[in-house]
Amino acid sequence: MDQVAKHIDVPFVSNDPDSFRPAYAHDGDAASDLRAACDGVIEPGKRMLIPCGFSMAIPEGYAGLVLPRSGLAVHHGITVLNAPGLIDSSYRGEIMVSLLNTDANNAFEFSQGDRIAQLMIIPYPQVSFVSVESIDETDRGSGGFGSSGRA
Repeated sequence: MDQVAKHIDVPFVSNDPDSFRPAYAHDGDAASDLRAACDGVIEPGKRMLIPCGFSMAIPEGYAGLVLPRSGLAVHHGITVLNAPGLIDSSYRGEIMVSLLNTDANNAFEFSQGDRIAQLMIIPYPQVSFVSVESIDETDRGSGGFGSSGRA
C-alpha cells in the first residue's frame, strides 16, 4: 500500500480581512475548525448556508470532508446537513457550510468567528469501474438496511 503523506500544503485565499483560516485546535487533531464569516440565527428545524470567508486549492488526489462539531450537535442540535459535505480538489469557490438546527424549540445564534464545522483533508484513490458478468458472493449477500439486526 502507498504511504500517505504526513503533511501537504493547501493554498488558500481569504475573501475578507476579517475571515479566519482553517486551524487545528490541538496537535494531532484529524480535522481543522471552520469558522463562520458572518453572524446569524438558525431557527428550530431550519437550515442555513454559512460562508467561511475563504477559498482553497485542495491538491489533486485529495478531497475535503466537512464534518459536524460534536459539541454543537450535543448541546444545540446543530449538524452539517449533508454530512459529510464533500469538497472536490477542482473546486475553487468560497468554502461554505450547510448547517441544520435539529432542535424543535430553540434557535441557534452564531457570530462571526464561531467554530461551526470541521474540515478533514483525505487522500482518495481514482478508481475504474469494470463491467463483469457476476461478482463474488459473501455471507452478507444483498442484505442491506437493518440486515445485521438490532444493537
